[in-house]
Amino acid sequence: MEKLDGKTAVITGAASGIGKALATTLAGRGMRIVLADIEEEALESVAEQLRESGAAVAAVPTDVQSAASVEALGDTAQSAFGKIHVVCNNAGVFAGGLCWDQPVSDYDWVVGVNIMGVVHGVRTFVPRILEHGEEGHIVNTASMAAVTAAPFSALYTMTKHAVLAFSECLYQELQATHPQVGVSSLCPEAINTGIGQSGRNRPADQAGDATPKPEAQMVEDALRATVDAGLSPQVMADRVLAGILENRFYLLGGGDWLAAMESRMANLRAGLNPGFSTPEALPGSEEMKN
Repeated sequence: MEKLDGKTAVITGAASGIGKALATTLAGRGMRIVLADIEEEALESVAEQLRESGAAVAAVPTDVQSAASVEALGDTAQSAFGKIHVVCNNAGVFAGGLCWDQPVSDYDWVVGVNIMGVVHGVRTFVPRILEHGEEGHIVNTASMAAVTAAPFSALYTMTKHAVLAFSECLYQELQATHPQVGVSSLCPEAINTGIGQSGRNRPADQAGDATPKPEAQMVEDALRATVDAGLSPQVMADRVLAGILENRFYLLGGGDWLAAMESRMANLRAGLNPGFSTPEALPGSEEMKN
């Protein structure tokens, strides 16, 4: 897509972090913005900030785990602004621990948000974009965890691998049938967001262990230290904007994260056993290996 002014973008996980930065950046390019998030108060705060800057905004409380909730988001977005052109399936959560020891509720929650949230976004919005026939773009937020692997974060890692693979298939299918619709997969490295406190939005019926296991506590403490020292979400928003304008699929992190990805790929090519493929410079990496 080369022209964004006057077109509409829908962004999930828009009340904070990368989603908020995406909303601000795309509004700055003249897009009409539909914000979606499960945190209603924070969502409305972002909407007010954007309105004060002159942007046309709709804010829709949304639980991306629910197909009906995302479908309602689509209906509201279309009613508010008509044609939808850009969709950023960005909502994500984290729960760590030993994969055989984590409760099923962890799996239900993280898979529900990280994988099914993207699936519901694609199933809801791709048909709406195809219906009007104009250029469009889907951005699915994965992670550099999608191209690496680390202990005590298997659940998060497998969901992000799934998002990347799903997005690659989506790209191939759209290229074969409707090439006017582009796809990008954003793979953030360590970003200063609230994902380390994502349990604040966890539904009561998907509650985790009342007392976190030592491995879960360790990896979540390490995650919080890592993201606190991470890059600004604006870096990701700029990366996404370039991906939309240039129709680029892989929006990868750099530096040590690319080296970690290459290390994992080298093990795969050589048929070696898995190594620890997360940048060792990150806070908590030594503890995670021990």
